Amino acid sequence: MKKGLKFIGVLGLASVLFYSCGQKTESVASDSTSEERVAAGDMKVAFVYTDSVINKYEFFKKKSEEITEKGKKFDADLQSRARGFEQEVATFQQTGGNMTQNQIRAKQDELVQKEQNLMTYRNNLMQELSVDEQKLLNDVYEQVQTYMQEYAKENGIDIILSYTRGGAMWYATDAIDVTQSVIEGLNKKYNANPNAVTAPAAADSTAKK
Repeated sequence: MKKGLKFIGVLGLASVLFYSCGQKTESVASDSTSEERVAAGDMKVAFVYTDSVINKYEFFKKKSEEITEKGKKFDADLQSRARGFEQEVATFQQTGGNMTQNQIRAKQDELVQKEQNLMTYRNNLMQELSVDEQKLLNDVYEQVQTYMQEYAKENGIDIILSYTRGGAMWYATDAIDVTQSVIEGLNKKYNANPNAVTAPAAADSTAKK
């Protein structure tokens, strides 16, 4: 079972990480209410290379490694079960000649059932890994989105765009690239309190046997 983690798929979730600092304020001039907006020419814009932010986020790296190790354990267990089944089939082929027809049919039915159980077990393992991966992607997206809002407020930024290959943004000057600053701040926040962030389901349900 070769299970490749497809974490860059998270980029599709964030074609634009958008934060707007346009705030609504009420003014009591007579009986009218006006909404204050930032003029387009006065807006402060920045962008990040989304793949770099995701792949260099310590939480993401740690949890993706854990999922990879879990996948390796699942694979080893599955391979062991498969070898055991193959050995049982080989033994049956060698000794079947000494069995009665009823014994042969019973053994064949037993092997068919074991093969089906093995396939179900394999599918359950893959499904469990897939759920772990998807939860990690969701957690990372939410954490990055939250931090982007904090970063924008702290730095007086109105909009933070996301650059991804093939995305909507074709060019931006390096002067508004805040990727490294965001990575450093994101990891600083995480390392200050690693237990505060949501982790993917740690429970190893190891598919029902």
